[in-house]
Amino acid sequence: MARKGAKSPRPATSLRSKATKARTHVDRLRAANADLNNADLKKRLAEALEQQTATAEILGIISSSPTDVQPVFDTIVRNFVSLCGSTFGAIYTFDGELVHFASAYGFSPDQIAGLKAKYPVHVNDRSVLSSRAILAKTSVHIQDVMLDRHYDRQHAALSDSRRLLAVPMLREGIPLGAIVAAWAEAGATPKQHEDLLKVFAAQAVIAIENTRLLKELRQRTDDLSESLEQQTATAEVLRVISSSPGELEPVFNAMLANALRICEAKFGMLQRYRDGAFVVEVMVGAPPALVEALLHKPFRPPSGNPLDRMMRSKTLVHTVDAAAEQNKPMSARLAGARTHIVVPMLKDDELIGALSIYRTEVRPFTDKQIELIQNFAAQAVIAIENTRLLNELRESLQQQTATADVLKVISGSPGELEPVFQAMLENAVRICAASFGNLYLRDGEFFLLAAFHNTPPAFIASRRERPYRPGPNSPPGRLVRARAVIHVADLMADPSYLERDPGVVAFAELAGSRTVVLVPMLKESELIGYLSIYRQEVHPFTDKQIELLTNFASQAVIAVENTRLLNELRESLQQQTATADVLKVISRSTFDLQAVLDTLVESAARLCRADRAAIRLAKDGAYHHVASYGFTPEQKEYMKQHSLRPDRGSVAGRAVLEGKAVHVVDAKADPEMRLTGGSGFANVRTILGVPMLRERAPTGVLILTRNAVEPFTVKQIELVTTFADQAVIAIENVRLFDEVKHRTAERIAAAADRNRRRAQGHQPLDVRSANGARDVDRVGGALVRG
Repeated sequence: MARKGAKSPRPATSLRSKATKARTHVDRLRAANADLNNADLKKRLAEALEQQTATAEILGIISSSPTDVQPVFDTIVRNFVSLCGSTFGAIYTFDGELVHFASAYGFSPDQIAGLKAKYPVHVNDRSVLSSRAILAKTSVHIQDVMLDRHYDRQHAALSDSRRLLAVPMLREGIPLGAIVAAWAEAGATPKQHEDLLKVFAAQAVIAIENTRLLKELRQRTDDLSESLEQQTATAEVLRVISSSPGELEPVFNAMLANALRICEAKFGMLQRYRDGAFVVEVMVGAPPALVEALLHKPFRPPSGNPLDRMMRSKTLVHTVDAAAEQNKPMSARLAGARTHIVVPMLKDDELIGALSIYRTEVRPFTDKQIELIQNFAAQAVIAIENTRLLNELRESLQQQTATADVLKVISGSPGELEPVFQAMLENAVRICAASFGNLYLRDGEFFLLAAFHNTPPAFIASRRERPYRPGPNSPPGRLVRARAVIHVADLMADPSYLERDPGVVAFAELAGSRTVVLVPMLKESELIGYLSIYRQEVHPFTDKQIELLTNFASQAVIAVENTRLLNELRESLQQQTATADVLKVISRSTFDLQAVLDTLVESAARLCRADRAAIRLAKDGAYHHVASYGFTPEQKEYMKQHSLRPDRGSVAGRAVLEGKAVHVVDAKADPEMRLTGGSGFANVRTILGVPMLRERAPTGVLILTRNAVEPFTVKQIELVTTFADQAVIAIENVRLFDEVKHRTAERIAAAADRNRRRAQGHQPLDVRSANGARDVDRVGGALVRG
């Protein structure tokens, strides 16, 4: 910025015009000189001509060298030495405190060296005449330096001078320097020499001021251009930030590309800081060796490294020459970096990263360039924070959407768990960026693989072969004990894997799992299963992702409980319906016990999801086949031909002996069980036998079988017991009906016999026999209703 009151620079065209006028005047003087014979006049005209010629030359130099004052100074000292007949001439500049040597004429190289060695001097130094003129702001004469007690006589001897004249160079009363002329002889200095030196001083001031103003103008232009370039670069980065919401790589690339271009750097990088280590996210212009060594890899800077100094101070580190560092940084060794700056990326005074640019030559960065890099670092922090907030918003929206999807599946699939579990796993794997996921349901000490998504087939096959019983130190084993989330960053570093726990080895080697999180499914503190997702690389899950998985586990528990309640309701309704159907059959089939028993076995098998059902009734100490469902004709014939005796070789025999329901989960694993393979019963696995008791005495047995090992539930056993009781009622009704029918028949026969005898003896007839049939019907109906 120009100082207050400063005059505008004189345009170069104005200086050229003055130079032209001066030459014209010289030509006129020469013409006049030719016509004059007066010697004195000729001398004065010649001096005037020389002065005008010198002035024209100086003005010409000023106009042709607007940004370099040195040629002007050199021309001035040469001209005034010539015009004034002085021994030497010199020009000195003043910076407000020190006086500096600027130009000289008439000195030998040794004398020039002596002058340069003496300067700069303080303005209060009276041993030189330039300082006195600058302080006095007027011309200063020394007629004989040998008589001046302050002047440096050694300096005078060096310059071979006795008489000195110094004229200050003033701009609006402010000294800018001084012109000094010296003569070998002592004495007074002519007035015209002083006047001439003042003219030259004024011209020197013009040259200095022109140069200063032009430099200021150019500096302003350069600053404006640089500022415009930086603003353009900043605007471009902001445009990339706005056009790439949630994406950091294009933002970082744009920052580095602009930083390298504007700051004239060779390459650059942006690093994120996590847990004491830096990870290079983006590199621009870096050689392949440095990219291979640093990109996307954690780096802990050694002590004294520029990155380490920046990390500790949280301030910019400007290294002028990395090659001169005691421990050369990797950028110097692999990429030839010399000058570089490392700028911290701070969020609330917390270090989150660094922005670095490098030059391969020793050339410090300017303050403006450093300011630009700091601005880019601040923008990088804003971009990271914006991305974090946007990703959190997206993640929250994804989680809410996923939760809504799962709830929709739960409401749309009442009583069905598989679609609910599948929806949960698909959403969990997608949102948490996992490789695959599984859901297990607990069965005592075992866990059954109930659902999976993207799980490797080899692992699925190993889990479906048999129920999974986790080892005590395995992640699922720890989950069983803790009833809490288990998060393993690297499964292959887990103690259970190192101990070669079979289940964990299967996780790690068959499924390729590395990072895993398991979330318990808890119903009133009871563990009913767990939800697990896996990554096939070491990459821990975030708290938000674990929170989502925990939410899904809670929904899974709700789905399981809803399904249980709904299934219980359905089962209860089915049982009530079946019981009503059986009772209806009993009431309709008072005289047909077989229809009742056939209905009972079919209903029991269907409602209890059994493959077969049969009823055997007691007769003569053995139990004979009377009804069956699901058996082949050959099996039915076999059962008719072979009655059962109460013993422990069969479930029916045991139920009769014990007088209670007998449940064999796996007949092949029961050492007392006898299964006749040739009869087609060899594939029977799970068997249920319920005795049919009348006054605590067994009258028969109801048997249900399954081909697979699948235990009957408590509810199913209760239902079969109810059916057994209904079979007893039906049998008892038929027995009572048959008794009534038999007695009535006897009464009718007796009455008929009496009537016959009376008729023969002319006795009255027994009219009660006419109502006998109706009496039987009424008794039978009462038994059924009872």
